[in-house]
Amino acid sequence: MTKNILIVGVGGQGTLLTGRIIGNYAMSKNYDVKMSEVHGMAQRGGSVVMQVKYGDKVYSPLVELGEADIIFAFEKLEALRYMPFLKKDGVVIANTQRIDPMPVVMGAATYPDAILEQLQAACEQTCLIDALAIAEEIGNVKVVNMIMIGAYAAYIGDSLEEWKDIIEKTVPPHTVAMNKEALRRGYEAYLNK
Repeated sequence: MTKNILIVGVGGQGTLLTGRIIGNYAMSKNYDVKMSEVHGMAQRGGSVVMQVKYGDKVYSPLVELGEADIIFAFEKLEALRYMPFLKKDGVVIANTQRIDPMPVVMGAATYPDAILEQLQAACEQTCLIDALAIAEEIGNVKVVNMIMIGAYAAYIGDSLEEWKDIIEKTVPPHTVAMNKEALRRGYEAYLNK
């Protein structure tokens, strides 16, 4: 058994931290873990991709086209962009947030319409969460990634306690309580979808 996870987002959304947390969680379960990251223009709002593979034995960190069990997306256009990597029976867990890429900001392109509908049409198992709205309720938009991790924990059927322990060991101490709250809210959002 190997799980192939593609975590995609825009620079500043916590994509790399999310990959580390999922990797730490998998290692706590005694799985072999491999990770790879690509973050070209991340500082300027560019695409960021983190690949996490875990299982009994993992030989390569790369998730190839058609191999991802899960696409974990912090922005809806990024989810659509990476759909070719999803397995036929794969799952998409996506934040419904829109962040205009630089060509759109500069007027050289337009943001595509009906992205959420396209995601649902392309994948039988799609969970769309307005993680930004939940983060705003909590009082910090930087916890969108923790909300999404909570949704992932609910999807795989895990209890939150193990995830809370991993988060406590990974994030700065002064952010632990807020991140645990975001984790809980994401878990509930997935269960109530």
